[in-house]
This record gives sequence, structure tokens and C-alpha cells, in this order.
Amino acid sequence: MTVDTDAPGADSRNRFVYVTAALAALNGLLFGFDTGIISGAFLYIRDAFTMTPLVEGIVVSGALAGAALGAALGGYLADRWGRRRLILVSAVVFFVGSLVMAIAPTVEVLVVGRLIDGVAIGFASIVGPLYLSEIAPPKIRGSLVSLNQLAVTVGILSSYFVNYAFADGGQWRWMLGTGMVPAVILAAGMVFMPESPRWLVEHDRESKARDVLSRTRTDDQIRAELAEINETIEAEDGGLLDLLEPWMRPALVVGVGLAVLQQVTGINTVIYYAPTILESTGFESSASILATVGIGVVNVVMTVVAVVLIDRRGRRPLLSVGLVGMTLTLVALGAAFYLPGFSGFVGTVATGSLMLYVAFFAVGLGPVFWLLISEIYPLKVRGTAMGVVTVFNWVANLAVSLAFPVMVAEITTAGTFWVFAALSAVALAFTYRFVPETKGRSLEAIESDLRENMLGGSPDGSSAGTVSDDD
Repeated sequence: MTVDTDAPGADSRNRFVYVTAALAALNGLLFGFDTGIISGAFLYIRDAFTMTPLVEGIVVSGALAGAALGAALGGYLADRWGRRRLILVSAVVFFVGSLVMAIAPTVEVLVVGRLIDGVAIGFASIVGPLYLSEIAPPKIRGSLVSLNQLAVTVGILSSYFVNYAFADGGQWRWMLGTGMVPAVILAAGMVFMPESPRWLVEHDRESKARDVLSRTRTDDQIRAELAEINETIEAEDGGLLDLLEPWMRPALVVGVGLAVLQQVTGINTVIYYAPTILESTGFESSASILATVGIGVVNVVMTVVAVVLIDRRGRRPLLSVGLVGMTLTLVALGAAFYLPGFSGFVGTVATGSLMLYVAFFAVGLGPVFWLLISEIYPLKVRGTAMGVVTVFNWVANLAVSLAFPVMVAEITTAGTFWVFAALSAVALAFTYRFVPETKGRSLEAIESDLRENMLGGSPDGSSAGTVSDDD
């Protein structure tokens, strides 16, 4: 990720970009931490409470129901309250959810804590990419927004380390309660951060928007960007019904399609059930948690690769490479559980396959989905549109997480991973047919293409009407 270092005042603008990105991305870290922490904690929660299989599924998936609710409300609240304020609210809700889970005296209270935590995750999944996409200069928007996904992977990895640190004593309450710490840091930091300039202009606060833009843009860039923002605002009526207009359908198809495909290709079965999967191959509980740390490291490293490449190579190439790799590694993972000859080495083969699968997800479908949905929707409904799409994402996540144990029981572990492989191939075809290239383009230029029915993928990896990085 690079910024302009030659223009006057570049040093101060660069510092502001990095500080803003780091704090906003901390929102993603909480998202990842609270998503991943249950994977290790659950090994000990099931010993602390008497639970039926159904209740076990509710404990694991309760946060996903809350996340769907948070996503449904988050888009509307981001448009009404502002992006920065919703990040502050999500930090508070994260803190409350972590506290309730840590002190839960019964499984019912634990589920309530998971639901509260899930609402915060839903907020975070929308507002983090949205805030970063609207405050970042176009040339580095992909890298900055992808920092949010990098923070998610760091959060997941951090949760694995925390799980391992408290594994010996089975201290699941400490595992779940640790999420309060980053929540406090996020809330304290965001108090000093500005609001999104696009949201400010939409709410008749252009002078304030100019001040915010001056921290990352030159005077000429500010004038051009404000003119584009005002032009798009004047051209829009706004409202949820706009999502059903014919000119909006290509963006809605891309967003909803990728939202569902990101989940039905199986990634969160790995995040939530990796220790359980590895335990089934013969690992001890603490060893299976330690093995997931390796998976988490791969997730972080390959997301860094995506951050570096996403503004250089573009969105479609990363998606395509990632989905081809996911398909092949899921086939291999299924084979590891199916072939009798692997019986003595299934743990090693399964761990290696899981690592490669996560690596390909982290370089493609993981970060690119969140970036694209922050780019392709019109300003006046951007928060609402992201909310709708993210609801689909979390509902698909919930469905797959609940279905995974049933699928394993009905069609075996091998068959389950082969289903995910087939769906990864479907996602590759979907990318080729529908997903546009948005590299280096202003949000207003992307919206202009959408209005002119030019948003869409093409075989050469470009979108109609694409302009260069210098425009």
C-alpha cells in the first residue's frame, strides 16, 4: 500500500491515512476475534453445561443470528447516524456481549451473550469496510478496505492464541471475556476520528467534509471529489426501493451472489469447527487448538498478500485464483477423509489441506467480497445496500454452520467437503460472468457505470467504461 509522498503536506496526510485505517480496522479485529473465539472455547463449554446437540448448535451459531440482525439494522443506522458513530456503538455492544458471556451462570445467559455479541459483529461487518471505502483515496482504496479483512484474520488468529493460552485450565470464561479489551481500545480511538466525508456531504455538512478530505487529498483532488459527490447526490432519490430498480440489479446480483457463495463454500465451518474437525482425526483438545493457530497464521499472511496485490492486480484476478485453489484443496481435503490409505496420516493431510484452503480464501473471496460491496452501490443507499447484502451473508453463514454437523452425519466428512468444492466451482463461474473490475476507480465513476448499465464482468478481467488510476 502506497500513498503520494511527493505532494506538499504528504507526510501529514499519510499519517492520517494510516492512523484512520488502523483504528477503523480494529473494528475488523473485534469482528474476527469474536467470530473465532468460540472454536476453542466450545471444547470446554460443552463440559461446563449439560446440552443437547441442538443447544450446542445454538451456542455456536447464536452469534450468527445476532449478526444477521445487526447487519439488517446496521445499514440503516450507518446511513442515519453516520459511519463513525456506528463504529462507536458497535464497540460498546462488543464489550457488553463479551462481559455477559464471561459471567454467564447458565447456558441460556451464554446464548444471550452470544446474540448480543453477534449484533456487534453484524454492525462491524458493514461499517468497517464502508467507512474505509469512503475516506480512502481511490488509488489505495482497495488496500485500505482490505486492511479491514486483514484485521479480521488477525482477530481470528488472536482468538486462537487466547484459546491456547487458557486451554490447559479449560478457562473458557477468560477466553470469551478477553474481547472486552479491544472493544475499549476501539471506542477510545474512534472518539478522535472524523466522519466519512461522503456522509457529511449528503447531510449538508460540506465544509466539514472538506476539512476531512484535506487530511488525505490535495486541493485539486478535494474540488474534483466534492463535485463528483454532489453530482451523484443530486442524481439520486435514495431509499430501499432503489435496490429493486432495473439499473441497480447488476450490483444487487453481484453483492447477494458473492455474499452467499462466500459462505456456502465452507470457510466458516473451518473457523468454527477446525478444532473439532482436527480432534476427530486423533488430535488431543489442546493440540487441535494449537493446530488451528497454524491455520490462523496462514490466514493472516495470505491476507497481507491480498492487501499488497488488490490495487495492483485487481479484484477479479484475485477472486479467480483464490476460487480455483479453494476448489482443488477442498477436493484434496475430502480425499484425505475418504481414502483408507490415509488413515494413519489423516490429521497431517487434513491440516495441510485446511491451511491451503484458507490461504486461497484469504487471497481472494475473503477480502474481495467485502471490498466490492463497499464500492459498487450508490452513495445514498450504500449503507442500506451493504446491510441487505450482509444479511444474506450472515444468514448463509448460519445455515451452513447449522447444516455442517448434519451433512457430516448424512454424507460423511469427505462428501461434505466435496459439496463445498462443487460450490467453489460455481463461485468461479459466477465471478467470470458477473463480477466487475473496480481497481483504481472513484466510487462516483463506478456508480456512473452502474447507471449507464455498464457494470459487469468481462472475460479479459475488465469492466466496461473502466478508467485509469490517474483519472
